[in-house]
Amino acid sequence: MDAALALVVFAPALALGSFLNVVAARLPDGRSLVRPRSACGTCEAEIAWYDNIPVVSYLVLRGRCRSCGASFSARYPAVEIATALLVAACFWHFGLTGEAVVGAYFCAALVVLSAIDAERRILPDLIVLPSFVIVLTANMVLAPDRWKEWLGASLGASLFLFLALVAYPRGMGMGDVKLALLLGAGLGWPVGVGLMTGMVTALVASSVLFARYGLAARKMAIPFGPFLAFGAIVALFVGQQLLDAYLNRF
Repeated sequence: MDAALALVVFAPALALGSFLNVVAARLPDGRSLVRPRSACGTCEAEIAWYDNIPVVSYLVLRGRCRSCGASFSARYPAVEIATALLVAACFWHFGLTGEAVVGAYFCAALVVLSAIDAERRILPDLIVLPSFVIVLTANMVLAPDRWKEWLGASLGASLFLFLALVAYPRGMGMGDVKLALLLGAGLGWPVGVGLMTGMVTALVASSVLFARYGLAARKMAIPFGPFLAFGAIVALFVGQQLLDAYLNRF
């Protein structure tokens, strides 16, 4: 593990998180990711560069627009911090390797997809499918002897969620099925750990809603994507160890 390397990449990863916020806000609407410059959604005043420093500006402004005082979503610092921590964790865990770069991209994709799904209940193909191709290709290049694992895990995970969708259509959507392709490409066989972790955490969240709201919770749809992303991140760092420990019991 390389803590110094993790510290080096932390600040650039915060900037990456800031860009992912732009992606989350604009890509689902088909807007340009480059123009116009970031502006307040309420008063439409452009945000100055010194008010656009990741995390810091949000804290200094207490999450409000300098011009009109309108509140900004807590999603902004959350995405920036999550991206920075996960990218740093990849380089800490994997070192200065191609595996760390692929892991960082994988995590960044999961962060922005989770943010979009949490707010809009969609997982855009424009992110999921290209990311699947990029991660699958990169892992095949880095570990060509494992190509059957990467491809098999992708197709197997997607098929598993597709069958779950057929059995219980209200539980998820085709976006989750496509996301499973990306998870398999990024994780290999430990994708099973990621799927189970995601499903268990989603079940816990649903149980909490039922405990609090009773039968009314049946009408409260929760996005499945962020839970799958959480499970995938757990599997990325400790999935192989958990899988080995489970298999060694037999």
